[in-house]
Amino acid sequence: MKLSNNALQSNNPSVEIWADSVSLQPFTKEEWRSHQDNNIEKVRKSRVRFHVSNANETALEGAKVVIKQTKANFPFGCGMNQHILTNGDYRDWFVSRFKYTTFTNQMKWYSTEIIQGQENYTISDAMLKFTKENGICVRGHNIFWDDEKYQPEWVKSLSPDELREAAAKRIKSVVTRYKGELIAWDVVNENVHFHFYEDKLGENASELYYLRAYELDPTTTLFMNEYNTIEYSGDKVASPANYFNKLNEILQSPEASEMSFAIGLQCHFGSGRPNLAYMRSGLDFLGQIGFPIWLTETSVDPQPKQAEYFEEILREGYSHPAVKGIIMFAGPAQAGFNTTLLADENFKTTPTGKVVDKLISEWGIGPYTAIADHRGIVDIALHYGEYDVTVTHPLTQHSEKLNISVGKEFSHKNVKMHA
Repeated sequence: MKLSNNALQSNNPSVEIWADSVSLQPFTKEEWRSHQDNNIEKVRKSRVRFHVSNANETALEGAKVVIKQTKANFPFGCGMNQHILTNGDYRDWFVSRFKYTTFTNQMKWYSTEIIQGQENYTISDAMLKFTKENGICVRGHNIFWDDEKYQPEWVKSLSPDELREAAAKRIKSVVTRYKGELIAWDVVNENVHFHFYEDKLGENASELYYLRAYELDPTTTLFMNEYNTIEYSGDKVASPANYFNKLNEILQSPEASEMSFAIGLQCHFGSGRPNLAYMRSGLDFLGQIGFPIWLTETSVDPQPKQAEYFEEILREGYSHPAVKGIIMFAGPAQAGFNTTLLADENFKTTPTGKVVDKLISEWGIGPYTAIADHRGIVDIALHYGEYDVTVTHPLTQHSEKLNISVGKEFSHKNVKMHA
């Protein structure tokens, strides 16, 4: 499969492009936020009308309608580590908030095969059991990491033939073990910045491992996961254009056309105000390719305005139509998180944690309460997802309960009260 993006680049170096009468002016913070909110209304929500009537179909003015989301359509999750197995407070904190996660280190090769030939999946197996019991979806992270310093120590000294054999065993072991259990795999992590496998095994190493992962588990979405593609304009190595070029290399074979593929952007922001304009331009560029985009490891370094900046980053991601999921690499101090801290050592919510809780509520949980007007009508905008709805008669207090699924096509629901 060969990707093209002719709207963004020309293959003819002799062509010059000129722009006439260009005027640039900055957005205010309020204008930027307004654009985000307008996008959210367009791409994440539907206007829903409830029409409440008596059994004889006369309008029931004053009926109370309470709406609570039971399942979000947009995956908004958080990284998880092994402390979830032993810390009850951490378990309670996590389960009350998130239905999507990525294990931060526990599936990586250096965690599962510390000594050559001695595989140990005890921790990742236990964590996966916990997530299944609590209805939490897991992104697999990762099969390989292209940075030399993050190889198992014994891997670094292997000859090319030995590495090829060890890597073949690794990918077969981990992918078949978790086949059908994960929603995604980061196959060759950070292979725009680094090229350990390409240097040892040939320039098409990443391509071959994506094809092999697809062969072993054809139903799981395969990600190319990279940092600084949308965070920092000064890192030219992993620019959106270079990300696109690497993606093209991976997907050049005809066999790749059947692959379920997605774009993973880690979204680790350092100190200082985030460059949201660069972030948006990168999302615009990569969004035109047509693959879903996830922000896979979203974080921001500690600083006085950390909470404010983290909210800006999360809102920018959620409001972009090409972004289909967000995972934060953040958490409580008791689990060892110290960069983007959401709860302190006593599980008191930090300012950054309050931002996350606010957005979880704002993006759908509710509950929302409304009163039917004289026509028996309640109009409300709801985020895509599954909802429990309770409608209560204003005089008898009799209640009717229903479940609805809100998406692009949902617009109207009739509710008849029989008491």
